[in-house]
Amino acid sequence: MLIIGHRGAGGTAPENTLKSFEKAVQAGVKMIELDVHQCAGGELVVIHDEKINRTTNGKGLVSEKTLTELENVDAGQGEKIPLLSEVLDLVDHRAMINIELKGARVAVPVYELLKKYKKDFGWNTDDFCISSFDHQQLSDFRNVDRKTKIGILYPRYPHGFVKLADELQPFSINLSLRTVKPGLVKEIHALGLEVWVYTVNELFDLEHLETLGVDAVFTNYPAKLLHHN
Repeated sequence: MLIIGHRGAGGTAPENTLKSFEKAVQAGVKMIELDVHQCAGGELVVIHDEKINRTTNGKGLVSEKTLTELENVDAGQGEKIPLLSEVLDLVDHRAMINIELKGARVAVPVYELLKKYKKDFGWNTDDFCISSFDHQQLSDFRNVDRKTKIGILYPRYPHGFVKLADELQPFSINLSLRTVKPGLVKEIHALGLEVWVYTVNELFDLEHLETLGVDAVFTNYPAKLLHHN
């Protein structure tokens, strides 16, 4: 089972910061997960919420802040909100990267950045996975990129996932821990797709998901789950 560092090692370091990603990589994860928004200048920044209030000492919408303004807030333990490019530079092929499209209209800018990193810095298509709860953004991404793996995120039971999977040709269906049922896992696997589950922080949940044949989990505590795995 693939153990994915959720927002890095979000349970033991400030989430979505370089410190958090480094901690996850040092723990030995094969993949990290992060969230992407665009700030006012169009740069791709790594932060989960549309506002900076919860995870930093600042306030306001990411989309209305300049990069300079975002760089001047504290994202915890002196860390700053990183650019997506800074995370790629830090990880430097040591792990694959699951990019969750969060902000509005980030699909094409993310595609353009990944294209640059594949051309200039030796990254491969298989190094990346794109996911989102915003299925229109996944469609926008698929329209420009037919090859990169896509994970369709669902907050609740994935009604209609078969039709959407036919349209988007995803690699995985990404489910909330509370919605995973044996029959659903079998149904997804029958389509040739993987089942990825978020957010799994307890060993008893991990063990249960292993018995169901789940392929990957997102966790805030990668060191704990990797040690068990």
